[in-house]
Amino acid sequence: MDWDDMQHTPSDDEEESGGDWIVTFSDLMSLLLTFFILLFSFSTVEQNKFKQLLESIKDALGVQQVPEAGTREGLETIHLDSLKTEIAVDELGALVQKEMQEIESKVEEYVMKNKLQGLVNVKTGDRGAVITISDVVIFPEGEAEFNPEAYPILEKMVELLKQFPYKVRVEGHTDNIPIHNSKYPSNWELSTARAARIVRYFISRGIPPERLAAMGFAHYRPIADNSTPEGRAKNRRVEIVYTRESIIEGLKQKGVHVVASSAVKKN
Repeated sequence: MDWDDMQHTPSDDEEESGGDWIVTFSDLMSLLLTFFILLFSFSTVEQNKFKQLLESIKDALGVQQVPEAGTREGLETIHLDSLKTEIAVDELGALVQKEMQEIESKVEEYVMKNKLQGLVNVKTGDRGAVITISDVVIFPEGEAEFNPEAYPILEKMVELLKQFPYKVRVEGHTDNIPIHNSKYPSNWELSTARAARIVRYFISRGIPPERLAAMGFAHYRPIADNSTPEGRAKNRRVEIVYTRESIIEGLKQKGVHVVASSAVKKN
């Protein structure tokens, strides 16, 4: 056997079949790349776009149930009404402030329309939204039953409580002139009785009792100087208070879910 016989020249068939594995491997890599691109795209769906889609489905189908975005337990169905609106902690303060300003605007509009300046006022601050009503238009002196003039104002408050369904405190306040009679041994009893009387009226007009609290402070939280008749008149008052905490609690019950700012930005 000479050297030429020992050398082997591959045939055309052998040359063609030798590269088949490269084609197969290339196809496999392409499929894997496509698969991981799809996985990545699924994981980065914008949360707000998906929620817009859910709202569209809800409007179109009413009672339809769909899985929530971002869950890898995608087979679990949830009610659309239970979906949470996620907001950042730093956005919560602005949302609460907006609610308080709307309450303030509604009361101011009512006061201007009915010329109640000096008798009813509202302000927003650290405590929340505070509606102050002079005792002159609500109660006779030293009593806890309503004046006839009280009812239109109280009805407006009922309307407000229904429009902004958060928990409120009704606070009674007096001046520093002592009261002592068979009904009310002191200003503590009078201020508390007045607050409780208003709460009972709100309940009779359909406001849920669990949203209401009655508190009496006697003359220990003045807003004016008790040494003058004008100051004492300002101190004799009832306050309806939407606290910031009650508004936050109400927003959470409505479905607002507070998360860290960074978590919202990632979505």
